[in-house]
Amino acid sequence: MKFLNQYKNLSREIYILFFGRIVTSMGSLVWPIMTLILKNKLGYNATTIATITMAMSILQFPMMLLGGKLADTVNRKRIIICCDMVTVLSYIICGLLPLSGHSIALIYVAGVFATIEGPSYDALIADLSDSDSREKAYSLQYLGMNLGLVLSPTIAGFLFENHLGLSFIIEGLATFSSTLLIILFIKQLSVEKEQVSEYEKKRENENVFKILWERKPIFIYAFVAGVGGLVYAQFNYLLPLNMEALYGAKGAAIFGMLTSTNALVVIIATPVITTFLGKIMDVRKILIGETLIIAGLFGYKFVQGAMPLYFLLMVIFTVGEVFNTLGNQPYMTRRMPSTHWGRVNSFIYTVSGAFSAIGNVWIGNIVDRSGYDSAWLAVGVFGVATIALAVTLNMVDRKQFYLLYEKDSSI
Repeated sequence: MKFLNQYKNLSREIYILFFGRIVTSMGSLVWPIMTLILKNKLGYNATTIATITMAMSILQFPMMLLGGKLADTVNRKRIIICCDMVTVLSYIICGLLPLSGHSIALIYVAGVFATIEGPSYDALIADLSDSDSREKAYSLQYLGMNLGLVLSPTIAGFLFENHLGLSFIIEGLATFSSTLLIILFIKQLSVEKEQVSEYEKKRENENVFKILWERKPIFIYAFVAGVGGLVYAQFNYLLPLNMEALYGAKGAAIFGMLTSTNALVVIIATPVITTFLGKIMDVRKILIGETLIIAGLFGYKFVQGAMPLYFLLMVIFTVGEVFNTLGNQPYMTRRMPSTHWGRVNSFIYTVSGAFSAIGNVWIGNIVDRSGYDSAWLAVGVFGVATIALAVTLNMVDRKQFYLLYEKDSSI
Protein backbone atom coordinates (compact mmCIF):
# COMPACT_ATOMS: atom_id res chain seq x y z
CA MET A 1 0.00 0.00 0.00
CA LYS A 2 2.94 2.33 0.59
CA PHE A 3 3.56 2.41 -3.15
CA LEU A 4 -0.01 3.58 -3.77
CA ASN A 5 -0.29 5.94 -0.78
CA GLN A 6 2.47 8.15 -2.14
CA TYR A 7 0.09 9.16 -4.95
CA LYS A 8 -2.67 10.29 -2.58
CA ASN A 9 -3.71 13.93 -2.17
CA LEU A 10 -2.82 15.02 -5.69
CA SER A 11 -5.33 17.19 -7.55
CA ARG A 12 -8.34 15.51 -9.20
CA GLU A 13 -7.14 16.67 -12.61
CA ILE A 14 -3.81 14.85 -12.17
CA TYR A 15 -5.75 11.57 -11.83
CA ILE A 16 -7.83 12.36 -14.93
CA LEU A 17 -4.64 12.99 -16.92
CA PHE A 18 -3.26 9.72 -15.52
CA PHE A 19 -6.22 7.72 -16.88
CA GLY A 20 -5.93 9.61 -20.17
CA ARG A 21 -2.29 8.57 -20.44
CA ILE A 22 -3.25 4.93 -19.93
CA VAL A 23 -5.87 5.03 -22.67
CA THR A 24 -3.61 6.83 -25.15
CA SER A 25 -0.71 4.46 -24.52
CA MET A 26 -2.91 1.37 -24.89
CA GLY A 27 -3.46 2.46 -28.47
CA SER A 28 0.12 3.50 -29.21
CA LEU A 29 0.75 0.93 -31.91
CA VAL A 30 2.44 2.96 -34.66
CA TRP A 31 5.43 4.89 -33.32
CA PRO A 32 7.12 1.89 -31.61
CA ILE A 33 7.39 0.19 -35.03
CA MET A 34 7.83 3.30 -37.20
CA THR A 35 11.42 2.42 -38.14
CA LEU A 36 10.30 -1.07 -39.16
CA ILE A 37 7.45 0.34 -41.28
CA LEU A 38 9.95 2.41 -43.22
CA LYS A 39 12.45 -0.44 -43.50
CA ASN A 40 10.32 -3.53 -44.05
CA LYS A 41 7.12 -2.19 -45.64
CA LEU A 42 8.52 0.64 -47.78
CA GLY A 43 12.02 -0.76 -48.38
CA TYR A 44 14.15 2.21 -47.26
CA ASN A 45 17.72 1.67 -46.09
CA ALA A 46 19.08 2.90 -42.74
CA THR A 47 20.50 6.15 -44.14
CA THR A 48 17.25 7.03 -45.94
CA ILE A 49 15.21 6.31 -42.81
CA ALA A 50 17.46 8.57 -40.75
CA THR A 51 17.31 11.29 -43.42
CA ILE A 52 13.50 11.20 -43.43
CA THR A 53 13.51 11.35 -39.64
CA MET A 54 15.93 14.28 -39.65
CA ALA A 55 13.90 16.19 -42.27
CA MET A 56 10.73 15.78 -40.25
CA SER A 57 12.56 16.77 -37.07
CA ILE A 58 13.78 19.96 -38.73
CA LEU A 59 10.16 20.77 -39.63
CA GLN A 60 9.17 20.11 -36.01
CA PHE A 61 11.75 22.46 -34.46
CA PRO A 62 9.79 25.69 -35.13
CA MET A 63 6.64 23.84 -34.04
CA MET A 64 8.31 23.03 -30.71
CA LEU A 65 9.11 26.69 -30.18
CA LEU A 66 5.56 27.64 -31.21
CA GLY A 67 4.21 25.09 -28.74
CA GLY A 68 6.29 26.60 -25.95
CA LYS A 69 5.10 30.12 -26.73
CA LEU A 70 1.47 28.98 -26.89
CA ALA A 71 1.81 27.10 -23.59
CA ASP A 72 2.86 30.32 -21.84
CA THR A 73 0.23 32.58 -23.44
CA VAL A 74 -2.89 30.53 -24.37
CA ASN A 75 -5.27 28.25 -22.47
CA ARG A 76 -3.33 24.99 -22.20
CA LYS A 77 -6.41 22.74 -22.22
CA ARG A 78 -7.57 24.21 -25.54
CA ILE A 79 -4.14 23.68 -27.11
CA ILE A 80 -4.14 20.01 -26.09
CA ILE A 81 -7.68 19.40 -27.40
CA CYS A 82 -7.10 21.11 -30.77
CA CYS A 83 -3.80 19.30 -31.38
CA ASP A 84 -5.28 15.95 -30.37
CA MET A 85 -8.13 16.27 -32.85
CA VAL A 86 -5.71 16.81 -35.74
CA THR A 87 -3.75 13.77 -34.56
CA VAL A 88 -6.90 11.64 -34.42
CA LEU A 89 -7.97 12.55 -37.97
CA SER A 90 -4.48 11.88 -39.33
CA TYR A 91 -4.34 8.36 -37.88
CA ILE A 92 -7.87 7.42 -38.98
CA ILE A 93 -7.14 8.52 -42.56
CA CYS A 94 -3.88 6.52 -42.52
CA GLY A 95 -5.79 3.43 -41.45
CA LEU A 96 -8.25 3.75 -44.31
CA LEU A 97 -5.71 4.35 -47.10
CA PRO A 98 -3.12 1.94 -48.57
CA LEU A 99 0.32 2.42 -47.00
CA SER A 100 2.44 4.85 -49.03
CA GLY A 101 4.60 7.93 -48.72
CA HIS A 102 1.39 9.92 -48.15
CA SER A 103 0.69 7.77 -45.08
CA ILE A 104 4.12 8.62 -43.66
CA ALA A 105 3.43 12.32 -44.23
CA LEU A 106 0.15 12.03 -42.30
CA ILE A 107 1.87 10.18 -39.46
CA TYR A 108 4.37 12.99 -39.16
CA VAL A 109 1.57 15.59 -39.24
CA ALA A 110 0.18 13.78 -36.20
CA GLY A 111 3.66 13.88 -34.66
CA VAL A 112 4.01 17.62 -35.29
CA PHE A 113 0.76 18.40 -33.47
CA ALA A 114 1.74 16.08 -30.62
CA THR A 115 4.96 18.11 -30.44
CA ILE A 116 3.04 21.40 -30.29
CA GLU A 117 0.93 20.18 -27.37
CA GLY A 118 3.90 18.69 -25.45
CA PRO A 119 4.97 21.86 -23.59
CA SER A 120 1.33 22.58 -22.66
CA TYR A 121 0.86 19.07 -21.26
CA ASP A 122 4.06 19.23 -19.19
CA ALA A 123 3.32 22.75 -17.93
CA LEU A 124 -0.25 21.77 -17.05
CA ILE A 125 1.02 18.98 -14.79
CA ALA A 126 3.39 21.45 -13.13
CA ASP A 127 0.51 23.93 -12.68
CA LEU A 128 -1.56 21.23 -11.00
CA SER A 129 1.14 20.40 -8.42
CA ASP A 130 3.52 22.28 -6.15
CA SER A 131 7.27 21.84 -5.87
CA ASP A 132 7.05 19.11 -3.23
CA SER A 133 4.40 17.00 -4.99
CA ARG A 134 5.65 17.55 -8.54
CA GLU A 135 7.85 14.47 -8.76
CA LYS A 136 4.91 12.30 -7.64
CA ALA A 137 2.63 13.98 -10.20
CA TYR A 138 5.08 13.35 -13.04
CA SER A 139 5.78 9.86 -11.71
CA LEU A 140 2.06 9.02 -11.87
CA GLN A 141 1.79 10.29 -15.46
CA TYR A 142 4.84 8.25 -16.46
CA LEU A 143 3.35 5.20 -14.74
CA GLY A 144 0.07 5.67 -16.59
CA MET A 145 1.82 5.93 -19.94
CA ASN A 146 3.63 2.65 -19.35
CA LEU A 147 0.62 0.82 -17.94
CA GLY A 148 -0.91 1.35 -21.36
CA LEU A 149 2.28 0.36 -23.15
CA VAL A 150 2.60 -3.10 -21.59
CA LEU A 151 0.75 -4.87 -24.40
CA SER A 152 0.49 -2.30 -27.21
CA PRO A 153 3.99 -2.78 -28.76
CA THR A 154 3.57 -6.56 -28.73
CA ILE A 155 0.14 -6.21 -30.37
CA ALA A 156 1.66 -3.81 -32.90
CA GLY A 157 4.38 -6.36 -33.67
CA PHE A 158 1.80 -9.07 -34.40
CA LEU A 159 -0.40 -6.76 -36.51
CA PHE A 160 2.65 -5.55 -38.44
CA GLU A 161 2.75 -8.16 -41.19
CA ASN A 162 -0.90 -8.43 -42.24
CA HIS A 163 -3.07 -5.85 -40.43
CA LEU A 164 -0.99 -2.68 -40.21
CA GLY A 165 -3.95 -0.43 -41.15
CA LEU A 166 -5.81 -1.56 -38.03
CA SER A 167 -2.93 -0.25 -35.91
CA PHE A 168 -3.49 3.29 -37.24
CA ILE A 169 -7.24 3.19 -36.53
CA ILE A 170 -6.71 1.88 -32.98
CA GLU A 171 -4.18 4.65 -32.31
CA GLY A 172 -6.61 7.32 -33.53
CA LEU A 173 -9.51 6.00 -31.44
CA ALA A 174 -7.34 5.74 -28.32
CA THR A 175 -6.17 9.34 -28.69
CA PHE A 176 -9.79 10.47 -29.16
CA SER A 177 -10.85 8.65 -25.97
CA SER A 178 -8.13 10.39 -23.99
CA THR A 179 -9.11 13.76 -25.44
CA LEU A 180 -12.72 13.15 -24.45
CA LEU A 181 -11.64 12.65 -20.83
CA ILE A 182 -9.83 16.00 -20.91
CA ILE A 183 -12.83 17.79 -22.49
CA LEU A 184 -15.31 16.44 -19.95
CA PHE A 185 -13.37 16.32 -16.69
CA ILE A 186 -10.47 18.79 -16.69
CA LYS A 187 -12.10 21.88 -15.20
CA GLN A 188 -9.32 23.33 -13.03
CA LEU A 189 -6.08 24.35 -14.77
CA SER A 190 -3.98 25.15 -11.71
CA VAL A 191 -3.92 24.64 -7.94
CA GLU A 192 -2.90 26.88 -5.09
CA LYS A 193 0.76 26.21 -4.39
CA GLU A 194 1.74 25.41 -0.80
CA GLN A 195 5.43 25.43 -1.69
CA VAL A 196 6.84 27.79 -4.32
CA SER A 197 10.58 27.77 -4.94
CA GLU A 198 12.35 31.14 -5.14
CA TYR A 199 13.40 30.13 -8.65
CA GLU A 200 9.80 29.41 -9.75
CA LYS A 201 8.38 32.86 -8.97
CA LYS A 202 6.70 34.53 -11.94
CA ARG A 203 8.62 37.05 -14.05
CA GLU A 204 6.13 38.52 -16.45
CA ASN A 205 7.18 40.07 -19.77
CA GLU A 206 10.85 39.07 -19.48
CA ASN A 207 12.78 37.56 -22.38
CA VAL A 208 13.30 33.83 -21.95
CA PHE A 209 16.95 33.98 -23.09
CA LYS A 210 17.72 36.67 -20.52
CA ILE A 211 16.48 34.35 -17.79
CA LEU A 212 18.36 31.40 -19.29
CA TRP A 213 21.56 33.45 -19.35
CA GLU A 214 21.13 34.12 -15.63
CA ARG A 215 20.80 30.37 -15.02
CA LYS A 216 23.57 28.91 -17.15
CA PRO A 217 23.36 25.32 -15.81
CA ILE A 218 20.15 25.03 -17.85
CA PHE A 219 22.31 25.22 -21.01
CA ILE A 220 24.41 22.29 -19.74
CA TYR A 221 21.19 20.48 -18.92
CA ALA A 222 20.06 21.07 -22.52
CA PHE A 223 23.25 19.41 -23.81
CA VAL A 224 22.77 16.47 -21.42
CA ALA A 225 19.24 16.13 -22.82
CA GLY A 226 20.60 16.52 -26.37
CA VAL A 227 23.49 14.05 -26.36
CA GLY A 228 21.61 11.73 -24.00
CA GLY A 229 18.59 11.96 -26.30
CA LEU A 230 20.77 10.90 -29.22
CA VAL A 231 21.77 7.77 -27.30
CA TYR A 232 18.23 7.09 -26.08
CA ALA A 233 16.87 7.48 -29.64
CA GLN A 234 18.72 4.29 -30.62
CA PHE A 235 16.12 2.35 -28.65
CA ASN A 236 13.63 3.19 -31.42
CA TYR A 237 16.10 3.44 -34.30
CA LEU A 238 19.23 1.28 -34.15
CA LEU A 239 17.78 -1.47 -31.96
CA PRO A 240 14.77 -2.30 -34.20
CA LEU A 241 17.00 -2.08 -37.29
CA ASN A 242 19.38 -4.52 -35.63
CA MET A 243 16.49 -6.87 -34.78
CA GLU A 244 15.23 -6.69 -38.39
CA ALA A 245 18.72 -7.49 -39.70
CA LEU A 246 19.00 -10.52 -37.42
CA TYR A 247 15.45 -11.91 -37.67
CA GLY A 248 13.78 -10.36 -40.73
CA ALA A 249 10.06 -9.53 -40.43
CA LYS A 250 9.94 -11.42 -37.11
CA GLY A 251 12.23 -8.70 -35.75
CA ALA A 252 9.12 -6.50 -35.34
CA ALA A 253 7.57 -9.03 -32.94
CA ILE A 254 10.83 -9.38 -30.98
CA PHE A 255 11.25 -5.63 -30.74
CA GLY A 256 7.60 -5.37 -29.68
CA MET A 257 8.26 -7.81 -26.83
CA LEU A 258 11.33 -5.81 -25.79
CA THR A 259 9.24 -2.63 -25.75
CA SER A 260 6.55 -4.36 -23.68
CA THR A 261 9.27 -5.50 -21.28
CA ASN A 262 10.37 -1.88 -21.08
CA ALA A 263 6.84 -0.82 -20.11
CA LEU A 264 6.43 -3.64 -17.58
CA VAL A 265 9.69 -2.78 -15.80
CA VAL A 266 8.66 0.88 -15.72
CA ILE A 267 5.42 -0.09 -13.97
CA ILE A 268 7.34 -2.01 -11.30
CA ALA A 269 10.33 0.32 -10.94
CA THR A 270 8.60 3.71 -10.98
CA PRO A 271 6.69 3.42 -7.67
CA VAL A 272 9.62 1.60 -6.03
CA ILE A 273 12.16 4.28 -6.97
CA THR A 274 9.72 7.10 -6.15
CA THR A 275 9.03 5.56 -2.71
CA PHE A 276 12.48 4.52 -1.57
CA LEU A 277 14.78 6.82 -3.56
CA GLY A 278 12.55 9.86 -3.90
CA LYS A 279 14.85 12.05 -1.79
CA ILE A 280 17.74 11.70 -4.21
CA MET A 281 18.19 15.12 -5.84
CA ASP A 282 16.68 15.34 -9.31
CA VAL A 283 20.02 16.21 -10.94
CA ARG A 284 21.60 13.11 -9.41
CA LYS A 285 18.75 10.95 -10.67
CA ILE A 286 19.64 12.24 -14.16
CA LEU A 287 23.27 11.10 -13.76
CA ILE A 288 22.25 7.64 -12.47
CA GLY A 289 19.67 7.31 -15.20
CA GLU A 290 21.95 8.27 -18.08
CA THR A 291 24.61 5.85 -16.86
CA LEU A 292 22.20 2.90 -16.76
CA ILE A 293 20.59 3.80 -20.11
CA ILE A 294 24.01 3.84 -21.77
CA ALA A 295 25.06 0.56 -20.14
CA GLY A 296 21.83 -1.11 -21.25
CA LEU A 297 21.95 0.07 -24.86
CA PHE A 298 25.69 -0.26 -25.45
CA GLY A 299 25.49 -3.83 -24.16
CA TYR A 300 23.65 -4.86 -27.35
CA LYS A 301 26.98 -4.61 -29.15
CA PHE A 302 28.16 -7.69 -27.25
CA VAL A 303 25.07 -9.95 -27.25
CA GLN A 304 24.14 -10.26 -30.94
CA GLY A 305 21.96 -13.37 -31.33
CA ALA A 306 21.75 -14.12 -27.58
CA MET A 307 18.04 -13.41 -27.14
CA PRO A 308 17.71 -13.94 -23.33
CA LEU A 309 20.36 -11.25 -22.80
CA TYR A 310 18.30 -8.79 -24.87
CA PHE A 311 15.74 -8.77 -22.07
CA LEU A 312 18.32 -8.44 -19.29
CA LEU A 313 19.82 -5.40 -21.01
CA MET A 314 16.32 -3.99 -21.49
CA VAL A 315 15.74 -4.21 -17.72
CA ILE A 316 18.99 -2.27 -17.07
CA PHE A 317 18.08 0.28 -19.73
CA THR A 318 14.58 0.71 -18.32
CA VAL A 319 15.65 1.24 -14.72
CA GLY A 320 17.91 3.98 -16.08
CA GLU A 321 14.99 5.42 -18.03
CA VAL A 322 12.90 5.59 -14.83
CA PHE A 323 15.65 7.40 -12.91
CA ASN A 324 16.17 9.77 -15.84
CA THR A 325 12.48 10.56 -16.23
CA LEU A 326 11.93 11.17 -12.52
CA GLY A 327 14.91 13.52 -12.54
CA ASN A 328 14.27 15.30 -15.84
CA GLN A 329 10.61 16.18 -15.52
CA PRO A 330 10.82 18.18 -12.24
CA TYR A 331 14.34 19.53 -12.87
CA MET A 332 13.54 22.51 -15.08
CA THR A 333 10.30 23.56 -13.36
CA ARG A 334 12.10 23.89 -10.02
CA ARG A 335 14.70 26.20 -11.51
CA MET A 336 12.76 28.45 -13.90
CA PRO A 337 9.91 30.97 -13.43
CA SER A 338 6.49 29.39 -13.97
CA THR A 339 5.78 32.07 -16.60
CA HIS A 340 8.47 30.53 -18.82
CA TRP A 341 8.00 26.78 -18.37
CA GLY A 342 6.50 26.22 -21.82
CA ARG A 343 9.18 28.13 -23.71
CA VAL A 344 12.06 26.54 -21.81
CA ASN A 345 10.54 23.07 -22.30
CA SER A 346 10.32 23.72 -26.04
CA PHE A 347 13.94 24.90 -26.08
CA ILE A 348 15.05 21.67 -24.37
CA TYR A 349 12.93 19.56 -26.74
CA THR A 350 14.42 21.38 -29.74
CA VAL A 351 18.01 20.74 -28.63
CA SER A 352 17.25 17.09 -27.86
CA GLY A 353 15.40 16.59 -31.15
CA ALA A 354 18.20 18.17 -33.17
CA PHE A 355 20.84 15.90 -31.63
CA SER A 356 18.66 12.81 -32.10
CA ALA A 357 17.84 13.55 -35.75
CA ILE A 358 21.41 14.39 -36.79
CA GLY A 359 22.76 11.50 -34.74
CA ASN A 360 20.40 9.04 -36.41
CA VAL A 361 21.64 10.10 -39.85
CA TRP A 362 25.22 9.57 -38.73
CA ILE A 363 24.41 6.22 -37.10
CA GLY A 364 22.49 5.18 -40.22
CA ASN A 365 25.52 5.97 -42.39
CA ILE A 366 27.69 3.85 -40.13
CA VAL A 367 25.22 0.94 -40.38
CA ASP A 368 25.14 1.11 -44.19
CA ARG A 369 28.93 1.43 -44.54
CA SER A 370 30.42 -0.52 -41.63
CA GLY A 371 27.68 -2.58 -40.00
CA TYR A 372 25.98 -2.75 -36.63
CA ASP A 373 29.07 -3.44 -34.54
CA SER A 374 30.59 -0.08 -35.49
CA ALA A 375 27.25 1.68 -34.97
CA TRP A 376 26.94 0.36 -31.41
CA LEU A 377 30.53 1.47 -30.75
CA ALA A 378 29.55 5.01 -31.78
CA VAL A 379 26.63 4.83 -29.35
CA GLY A 380 29.10 3.98 -26.59
CA VAL A 381 31.27 7.02 -27.44
CA PHE A 382 28.26 9.35 -27.27
CA GLY A 383 27.31 7.65 -24.01
CA VAL A 384 30.64 8.52 -22.40
CA ALA A 385 30.16 12.15 -23.49
CA THR A 386 26.68 12.17 -21.93
CA ILE A 387 27.98 10.90 -18.60
CA ALA A 388 30.75 13.53 -18.59
CA LEU A 389 28.16 16.28 -19.22
CA ALA A 390 25.88 14.92 -16.47
CA VAL A 391 28.77 14.94 -13.96
CA THR A 392 29.52 18.56 -14.91
CA LEU A 393 25.84 19.47 -14.48
CA ASN A 394 25.85 18.00 -10.97
CA MET A 395 28.83 20.16 -10.01
CA VAL A 396 27.57 23.49 -11.37
CA ASP A 397 23.93 22.99 -10.37
CA ARG A 398 24.69 23.06 -6.64
CA LYS A 399 26.53 26.36 -6.97
CA GLN A 400 23.81 28.09 -8.99
CA PHE A 401 20.70 26.72 -7.29
CA TYR A 402 22.00 26.41 -3.73
CA LEU A 403 18.60 27.17 -2.14
CA LEU A 404 17.27 23.84 -3.39
CA TYR A 405 20.09 22.05 -1.60
CA GLU A 406 19.66 23.93 1.67
CA LYS A 407 16.14 22.55 1.95
CA ASP A 408 17.45 19.07 2.73
CA SER A 409 21.09 18.53 3.55
CA SER A 410 20.72 14.79 2.95
CA ILE A 411 20.48 15.31 -0.81
